Order: sequence, then C-alpha cells, then structure tokens
Amino acid sequence: MAGVQERLRRVALDTRPLSFAPYRRLLVGQGVSFIGFQLTAVAVSGQVYAISGSSLWVGMLGPVSLVPLVVFGLWGGAFADAIERRRLLLIGSVISWSATVALLLHAWSGLNSVPVVLAAVAVQSIGFAITSATRGAIIPRLLPTERVAAANTLNFMVSNFGTVVGPLLAGAVLHFGGFALAYLLDAILFGAGFYAAVRLPRIEPLGEISRPGLRSVLDGLRYIATQPIVLMSFVVDIIAMALAMPRALFPEMTAERFGGSSVAFGWLSASIAIGSVTAALFSGWVGRVRRQGVALTLVIALWGLAVAAAAFARPLWLVVTLLAIAGAADLASAVWRQTILQTYAPDELRGRMQGVFMVVVAGGPRLGDLRAGAMASAYGLVTAWALGGLLCTVLVLIVGFAVSSFRRYDAFARRQETG
Repeated sequence: MAGVQERLRRVALDTRPLSFAPYRRLLVGQGVSFIGFQLTAVAVSGQVYAISGSSLWVGMLGPVSLVPLVVFGLWGGAFADAIERRRLLLIGSVISWSATVALLLHAWSGLNSVPVVLAAVAVQSIGFAITSATRGAIIPRLLPTERVAAANTLNFMVSNFGTVVGPLLAGAVLHFGGFALAYLLDAILFGAGFYAAVRLPRIEPLGEISRPGLRSVLDGLRYIATQPIVLMSFVVDIIAMALAMPRALFPEMTAERFGGSSVAFGWLSASIAIGSVTAALFSGWVGRVRRQGVALTLVIALWGLAVAAAAFARPLWLVVTLLAIAGAADLASAVWRQTILQTYAPDELRGRMQGVFMVVVAGGPRLGDLRAGAMASAYGLVTAWALGGLLCTVLVLIVGFAVSSFRRYDAFARRQETG
C-alpha cells in the first residue's frame, strides 16, 4: 500500500510551489482573472457579430489583438528587465482593466459601434502583453529554481481551466444577462489578479540594466539567435502551432460530421484544454525530467500524431479524446519551454525572453489558423488537418534531434551551474 501511495505522489500534480505565499496569491489571482478574460473574449466576438452581422468583422479581432501583443509583448519584456517588476505588472493590469470598463460602458450606452469595440480590444491586448511578459519574469524570483517547472505546470493548468470555464460561463451569462453583464463580471473578477499584484514584494531587476527601447529589444533577440537551446524552444513551438493547430477547422468538421451541432462544436473547442487540465493533475513527473530538449521534441511529435489521427476519427468522443491527448502533450511542451526560458536565460534578460515567448504563444496558433484555413480551401478538411499534424511530427523530430546542444540539454546540470 505504501508503494502505491508513493507512486501516486510521484505522478500527482506537484503543489509545493503553493507553499510560497506571493506565488500562491499570484496563481489564484491569475486563474480567477483569466476566467473573466475568456468570458470577455467570447462576449466580444458575439457582440461584434450582433452589431455587424459580418464574420469578416469578427475575424478582424485577430489582427487587432495580435499587433499590440507583438509590439507591446517585446516592449513590455524590455521594460520588465529595466524597472521594478511589481510596478510594471500593476501598470499593465490597470491598462487591461480600463479596456474592460470601456467595453462595459459601451455595452450600457447602446452605441453599438464596432470600431469602439475593436479599439477597446486593442487596448486590452496592450495590457495583456505587458502583464504576461512581466509575470513570466517575476515567477523565477519568487521560487527556488527547482520549483519553477512545477509552478509553470500550475500556471498552465489554471489558464487551461479558465479556457474551459470562461466560454461555458459566457454562454450562460450572454443568454440571461447580455454583453454588459459579461463585461461587468470580467471587471469584478479582474480584482483578484490586481490584488495579487499589489501584495507582491518589490522585485528590482538584477544584473546589467539596459535602457528599454528598440536597442534593448534587439539585444534580447540577438541573445536568442546566439543561444541554440533558447532558440530551439521557440522553433519547436512554432512548428507545433503553425503546422498542427486544428481549431480553425472545428466549424467545418462540426458541419460535415456532426450536423452542425453546437454541442459538438463546444466539445471540439474545449477538447485540447480539457486534455491539458487533466494532464496537469498527473504532472508530478514533469519537473523531474532532466533531458528537456529531447522530451520537448518527443511530446510535440506526439501532439502532431494525435492531431493527425483525430482527422480520421468519426465518433465525436474519439475526436475529442485524441485532441485531449494532444492537449496533454501541449501541456508538457508548454511547461518545459517556459522552464527553459526562465532558468537558462539570466535575470536581466528574462523579461525580454518572456515577451518573445508571449509573442510566439499568441502568434503561432494564429499562423496555424491561416495555414489550416488555406489548406482546407485548397485540399479539403481531412487533408489539411491530417497533413498538418504529420508534417509537424516529421519536422520536429528532424529539427529537434539535429541540434546537438538542444538534444543534450540537461536541466538539472543547468540548475547546478546557476546555483
């Protein structure tokens, strides 16, 4: 019996980072706030369509949010390496909250202006970019290095939980209370994240401080280009998302195989996140993996294979199960990529590394949407879906094992080097 309990402890979610109060507050605040963020994301899409009656305007939400994410993700990361990080997190939080309040006032006013909604979404993306880059640079300062991987698992688990709960909550809220109630709830839930940021200790940047600006951003990009291990953590993620992200094909699969059922569409949309949350509950082993480069390559190959297999599945339960397996692989991938960045790069570059990480995380799936949509239009649903997954698997195995330093990377040895 004792042996079984020990094995269960080794695979169960590692909650030891929760013993550190500042991190615990940050995690809970992030989780609650992210539910509100997802609630608003669904409400915004619905409101834009209700006002315009056009999917094109709904599609414009993508570039309107992506451009600020790219620009201010890099810029915010540079500032996170130059000024006190708690203060920057608070600034970014206020920017995000002001955008939510603007959406709320717009919904109450009855103005029904798509440009106003798009402008608010752009401002919200600015705040999100700044806070995401800054929060990623803060976490390694709150915890011992050996707890960072477990902390990242917890972070991605609560984010994926919000990705499941937020849209489901949005459906009920929009049905009973409309867009204004959705934005009001987001504004209230946001208070949890703001409170957590207020309670953080002061976190001054360490090491050589670079003046934030274009030169500082370029210095961060130059560091990535000269560090194969860091560079590869971005390359393999771009391969995974650009080639194998299937979400743009969910509506077509719903229409072709499941009669346009909104229930089926909801399960497809939530399937990857469901797999990630489930995997996080049994992720105690993730932080004990030494060869994170090899492990990262293999789980992305698994992601591609699971996505490809889902293209041929017919029952809804099987499609959802395969995509959930892909989501489980994505959870491990995200944890190791984030951990490599937070523990490999020196503190004076962590903000910029997190800025680039956020840009890749936000931009990769959007490239995947474009790739999937274009291929489906040219070659059909199954070819676009399955071929993308297979190409991802083949390419990531070739690239991941071709770079020797990435293949040999030992996370435990790196911890000893950095103390």
